Amino acid sequence: MSKQSEMHLYAPGHSGCPGCGPSNALIQVCDTLGKDIIIVQATGCMEITSSQYPQTAWRVPYIHSLFQNAPAVASGVAAALKAQGNDHTKVVVIAGDGATYDIGFGALSGMLERGDNILYVCYDNQLYANTGVQKSSATPYGAATTTTTVGKVHKGKETERKPIVEIIAAHGVQYVASASIAYYADLQMKLKKAKAVKGPSFVVIDAPCCLGAGFDGAITMKVSKLSVQSRLWYLYEIENGQYKMNFNPANPKPVKEVLEMQKRFKHLDEAQLEHIQQYANLTYEELVRKCALAQKPPAPQIAPSTSQQPSVPAQPASPQAPAAAPTAPAPKPQ
Repeated sequence: MSKQSEMHLYAPGHSGCPGCGPSNALIQVCDTLGKDIIIVQATGCMEITSSQYPQTAWRVPYIHSLFQNAPAVASGVAAALKAQGNDHTKVVVIAGDGATYDIGFGALSGMLERGDNILYVCYDNQLYANTGVQKSSATPYGAATTTTTVGKVHKGKETERKPIVEIIAAHGVQYVASASIAYYADLQMKLKKAKAVKGPSFVVIDAPCCLGAGFDGAITMKVSKLSVQSRLWYLYEIENGQYKMNFNPANPKPVKEVLEMQKRFKHLDEAQLEHIQQYANLTYEELVRKCALAQKPPAPQIAPSTSQQPSVPAQPASPQAPAAAPTAPAPKPQ
């Protein structure tokens, strides 16, 4: 291996596809988080391509778990570190959208509810790539997969993606973020912030699958970048319940531009394209509204009056002057 390849904690030589988006995500995750981590990985395409016995691409401590229980295994590892008095090694779950949105969601929800000190990273390629390109609940509307076929009646997936970031944030998690492999500095920043959290944190990364989506691996970064620029994917974070948009395309690309690059969308008619564009617009407007609420200064707090009201009306100053009106009760604090 070259000296440059030796720099990476996720080593070259794995069996991921040329131009594999998730493989790029793992390189960035490991290099950013550093050596003082323990990886717990759910079954998926990145597990198959990185850890087939007797070889491994991992240069950090690594545990392969099942599709459905990686968060539970990670909770056990975190508990063991705590019992040893180790408060510096970070436990990191790495899982695809199938193990995150669907199969392992119950274990993930339990991990969040318990408040375990774990960073959960989801590489989201929007389908089950490892088992034959079936749809997951991260698959976008209109996409053709082996379980959302295209014919006379059905034209790809007929429902929208699951809003995983908001679902995770609803657990009261301190830090949740959405990132992309095409925006490395933003991804690095979010991983570092998530690692620093003492408790659960969550980062989902757009990592396009060239095989499953149907495009040349040479343009993986372009597809990911255009997804952000067309507002089909957002770079934002939710910290202590407050929304913050990290990149807001001033002149967004039409969604058609990135959809036409992928074979899974080649069947879309004008009505479906319009639906996707309108949904992207509405989702963007809603995110902007939530971010604006986070930036709005809090309403001024009115301190309650500490003086007691007289039990009887005040006496008039003179026989000719009218009696003073009773003082109104102090307003309650907001």
